[in-house]
Amino acid sequence: MAAEADDTDAERLAIRKRAMDLLARREHARAELVSKLAKRDHNADEIEVAIDELAAEGLQSDARYAEAAVASKSRRGIGPVRIRAELRSAGVSDADIEIALDEAEIDWDALAEAARRKRFGEALPQDFPAKAKQMRFLQRRGFDGDQLAAAFDD
Repeated sequence: MAAEADDTDAERLAIRKRAMDLLARREHARAELVSKLAKRDHNADEIEVAIDELAAEGLQSDARYAEAAVASKSRRGIGPVRIRAELRSAGVSDADIEIALDEAEIDWDALAEAARRKRFGEALPQDFPAKAKQMRFLQRRGFDGDQLAAAFDD
């Protein structure tokens, strides 16, 4: 009986150490941590317990991960639609995503225009095929219709 408890404690300690190593490099969403730790053949129940402990201690936070992701991706010229989709696929709740996007205080219209200028230059397209190409580029980057329109306003 005592040997089983020691094994469980050792397993939990190994999981915690690995999770903290991952979190030391960058923020991780809970689902990301679960996935990475499961690849190491750790017990799924023990992974959940260890991550719950880390979250309770404030060492793991999906809200903090969302804030960091919004800041990082927006600096690379990625729009809110794509950021929202990527955060959802990482397992972040819609509430945490919306809070992170709202608190980021990013001018998405200006970001869309900057992304267009960086890729295609200062001049606005003169014909429809060129404008359509630039609009598709911005859509792939995750900008919505209003932001596309703002990128092409004089």
